[in-house]
Amino acid sequence: MSRINFDLQQLQAFVAVAERGSFRAAADQIHLSPPALSRRIDKLETILGHRLFHRTTREVELTSLGRVFLERARSALDDLESALLGITDLAPSRGGRVTVACVPSAALYFLPVALRSFLQQYPAIRIRVVDESVNQMLSSVISGEADFGIGFMSTQVPEVAFEPIHDDPFVLAMPRSHALAERKAIRWSELGAERLISVARSSGNRQLQDDALAKAGVNPSFAFEVSHVATLLGMVDAGLGLAAVPRMALPRQHASLVGVALRDPPIVRKLGLMTRHGASLRPAAAAFHQHLRDALKSSKPLEMLQNQ
Repeated sequence: MSRINFDLQQLQAFVAVAERGSFRAAADQIHLSPPALSRRIDKLETILGHRLFHRTTREVELTSLGRVFLERARSALDDLESALLGITDLAPSRGGRVTVACVPSAALYFLPVALRSFLQQYPAIRIRVVDESVNQMLSSVISGEADFGIGFMSTQVPEVAFEPIHDDPFVLAMPRSHALAERKAIRWSELGAERLISVARSSGNRQLQDDALAKAGVNPSFAFEVSHVATLLGMVDAGLGLAAVPRMALPRQHASLVGVALRDPPIVRKLGLMTRHGASLRPAAAAFHQHLRDALKSSKPLEMLQNQ
């Protein structure tokens, strides 16, 4: 079998370009001139016998083989770092890379606080957050692009192990000036006179909502549909209607909106951590995974955000 001879510096150069999407930015990151960085990438592509990047005058994009090789290169660099630093205890000075895929609502309101407390303990670990829809997040976990995911699942996926940790109920988002804003809870049957808006049927949140409402015999009519919860909340804020959203998507101290509990039926999504079946987490990813598990169980980061 022929031996492929490439070195650590070429792998580091490749990962830097892939993560930055720019030869100039990557060269600045690893303290190398752009021509020298380009030579390293050219040599690596020659050794592999394949192009790793599509290059244009404006951007750099990974080829399909480059995307596969990126995960292998990251894994190799992390494994080497683990071998050098030891894997018994994760010292605060230790480095490493973690890629976590996360549904947008958790990425926006839960993850930043959890990241802040984690990086106070492990400042040398670099974390890449891929904020995606549930289906895209699952694909990232299954493909190995992400070390693990944070999200919710309504059905089992054979390739993915799901650990439910936090119940996230849906609430009815409305302006604080709305007549229903002082209510403790609202039944779906009371919303016939209200103009309702929703995320699109392709959304995981919408699918969960539709399933629960269908089982309860409730069939609301929606005046608008949008793709993202952030857009949905913007429309509620503009007075265009009311919307059912996960509690985590709407902090209690939102400047102009309030969330009121929904009843008959209540809708709850189970938020948890997702890993590939049979895959073991590298030390840095394992440490962040445990940190998020503890944070979700205690709900402290969420409470902190909601009380700000």
